[in-house]
Amino acid sequence: MTTSYMPNNEHANFPRASFIKRCGAGVYDLLLAVAVYMVAGAIGFGIFTGLTASGLIDMAGFEHVSDLLNGTALYKGIYQFWIVLCVGLFYISFWSKGGQTLGMRAWRLKIQHPNGQNLSMVTAAARLIWSLLGIGNLWILINGDKLALQDMMTRSEVVELSKEANQMRNWHGV
Repeated sequence: MTTSYMPNNEHANFPRASFIKRCGAGVYDLLLAVAVYMVAGAIGFGIFTGLTASGLIDMAGFEHVSDLLNGTALYKGIYQFWIVLCVGLFYISFWSKGGQTLGMRAWRLKIQHPNGQNLSMVTAAARLIWSLLGIGNLWILINGDKLALQDMMTRSEVVELSKEANQMRNWHGV
């Protein structure tokens, strides 16, 4: 049922992605998310260290910056929120800009609305929340139409692109 890629962005009917393919792309993306987590953590820690060194944040009797960060609920909460925000924005930006994360591109998957349009940033954010850290994909095993919980809740779908369509997306930056 796969149709050829239409470069003028007309809708092409690609089959919905299977649970196994979604999991494969998820493993790739998990590795990328860990890298984003580490970079965000380093940047956040650097900013926090700069704020303590400049005296804008008091060490409150802690000897090391990491002790202050982990020992104070407010600072720890802000730091964790920063990291979750960065990782979340990683997914949201990829899903809304081109419909593919790097792992999805490797597995030739794309998130889109049923009419072929890309998701908005708001819909991508809702999709991230409804995915329940990937657990929403388990719904595919129960549901016969290959829609995960996050697909149903955001009126979107994950489709498997043909090799040609995936290559065209790479060359044209669509």
